[in-house]
Amino acid sequence: MTGEVPTVQLSNGAHMPQVGLAAVSTTTVAEALAAGYRGFEVADPDVGQALVRSGVPRHELFVTTRMAESPRAFEESLARLRMDYVDLCLLAAPVDDFVQAWKGLEKVAADGRARAIGVCDCLIPHLRRLSEETSTVPAVNRVELNPGHVQPILRAYHSEHGITTQAYRPLGDLVGNDEIGFMAQKYGKTPAQIILRWHVELKHVISVEPTAPREYIDIFDFELAEDDVLALSEMA
Repeated sequence: MTGEVPTVQLSNGAHMPQVGLAAVSTTTVAEALAAGYRGFEVADPDVGQALVRSGVPRHELFVTTRMAESPRAFEESLARLRMDYVDLCLLAAPVDDFVQAWKGLEKVAADGRARAIGVCDCLIPHLRRLSEETSTVPAVNRVELNPGHVQPILRAYHSEHGITTQAYRPLGDLVGNDEIGFMAQKYGKTPAQIILRWHVELKHVISVEPTAPREYIDIFDFELAEDDVLALSEMA
């Protein structure tokens, strides 16, 4: 890895690491911290407690969690994580009563228990409803996004309204793609690193799985040529 992971500034002023890890075990936490990760998606209380015990100052970590139920359920989850706050809390999905659920998440933010709040898998109609019926625009929308699933209209809406795009399944099913393989040879990188660098060039925040954490974070010592970014963007 070369240098620190850059951050993206959210609409509320918080800085979110551009590459974060879905931490699923305490072993994952130790390896990821050593590799340079400071952004973590946390659901398992043991993982949260491992971050607390890691010795890394809390202000250097960016911890994301999700709320699928009520603010009270979030508070209970926070207590199990042994944290006073999270940096980002995401509404898990746009369920039937997602506007009311979002208002509950607004209360969590107002109480200082989440520095920023966002959503998962929201389409433009969902985002418009939130802007019309509530007082807070999501700081982040976490959606499936990769060169095979580019979602240009949704990303443009995000850009227009100050919503940061967070990509999950950032590699899609493209690691074995021949064109990406040729690019990997050209840059002396792996196909996964080429795809992840494409996300970086487009200013996405990336959520990676803990399958190859050191490989996935080693993407900040090169840049893609503009025509390669375009070729990846037109791959869908």
